[in-house]
Amino acid sequence: MAFLLLFLSGLFGGVLGGMGMGGGTALIPLLTLLCGLPQAAAQGINLLSFLPMSFLALSVHAKSGLVKKRGLLLLILPALLFSALFALFAGMLPSSALKKGFGAFLILLSFLPLKGALSKEGGGSEAHKKVL
Repeated sequence: MAFLLLFLSGLFGGVLGGMGMGGGTALIPLLTLLCGLPQAAAQGINLLSFLPMSFLALSVHAKSGLVKKRGLLLLILPALLFSALFALFAGMLPSSALKKGFGAFLILLSFLPLKGALSKEGGGSEAHKKVL
């Protein structure tokens, strides 16, 4: 049964990751809730699974011409810096604090599509076009 749960968690995380939507958004709750893993372990597994998943997804998206290179360094550099800083910070937190923080993030994330659906601009598509 554990094999099936892990397989299905990987499948669902891979589907979302392949679409560029963040497989960890699904994978972390699945690993903690269904498989009973501690939050820190689930986040570590997510990070490891992200590497090959993102490499494959990025190559497919690049071949399809969907990767825009303009401004990429401005995105990558602060992301690397803050990833390192907050990975160190997360390593010092108890698992319960990580669970609460991730839960709050998911709740906040769930309201964004609602905000876009209710706005007159259709979710800020013009702002999206200006960035890219």
